[in-house]
Amino acid sequence: MISKINSRSCFRFLVVIVLLLPLIFYIWRASLRPPITNEQQILFQGITYQREIYSTPRPFIVHIVAIDLTTTGIKPFVTPPQSFSNINQNSALTISQFIKKFDLQLAINGSFFYPFHEQSPWDYYPQLGEDVNVLGQSISNTVGYGNPADKWNLLCFAKSNMAQISTQQKCPGGTVWGIGGKDILVIDGMSKINYDTPAYARTVVATNNTGDQIWLIVVDGKQPLYSEGATLKELANIAINLGADRALNLDGGGSTTLAIANAYGTKFLNAPIHSKIPMNERPIANHLGFYALPKAQAESHN
Repeated sequence: MISKINSRSCFRFLVVIVLLLPLIFYIWRASLRPPITNEQQILFQGITYQREIYSTPRPFIVHIVAIDLTTTGIKPFVTPPQSFSNINQNSALTISQFIKKFDLQLAINGSFFYPFHEQSPWDYYPQLGEDVNVLGQSISNTVGYGNPADKWNLLCFAKSNMAQISTQQKCPGGTVWGIGGKDILVIDGMSKINYDTPAYARTVVATNNTGDQIWLIVVDGKQPLYSEGATLKELANIAINLGADRALNLDGGGSTTLAIANAYGTKFLNAPIHSKIPMNERPIANHLGFYALPKAQAESHN
């Protein structure tokens, strides 16, 4: 009789443990997120980072990377098409893979893309290496892919490294690197968002009026009590307060990722959430990266 009771107790204990495993896993992943504290630091020569914490009108965390495009060693880089025989299709990569593959120092997610679905942690598309198509046009080392289309605007880099955000659905002649986004948030230092949008995880690029400064603005979202995301109006105001002349909304949601290279491979500066798992990155169609000199080398030049 005692052995039967012990067996039942053990079985119940195992059932409880199995039921708690998803919660334990989620808590562990959530513990890996960046702290909810303000921070500012130099990442690389000409590249600084700051984390800003907002508590109203809801909790959200903003990550801002400021890049001086006139700094020696800084060069943009956009994901190339997977083959020149089919330049409208890419092979899905995560930000970490992108940084490692092209030996970059920093990268964010890029254009909206299709096809896409996300049903569960094991049922989503695209998975690593699967074919995807970008929305709007992108340019990698002068090679264009994707198709210019209404409502899809671009961030463009000239050979001189200068950046501009185009509202013409295509980049000007002589563009070496370009990546497509959607909503124009700011023009001439003024917000263009006069409509309401939900709070969400978002990625925005912004430029000054001379094109020698760019900001990467990443907002964590979809994570209650940690960061619930920002509206496009809020992002426009953040960009304006930084001194932006123009700002463009890139893909967001579970694609929202900001990472840098370090001695251990790569490190997330934000808290991506793909397939409902914190600190889990999504394979995406294309990416915007930067080369830069390390801090130690930067200090030796001073």
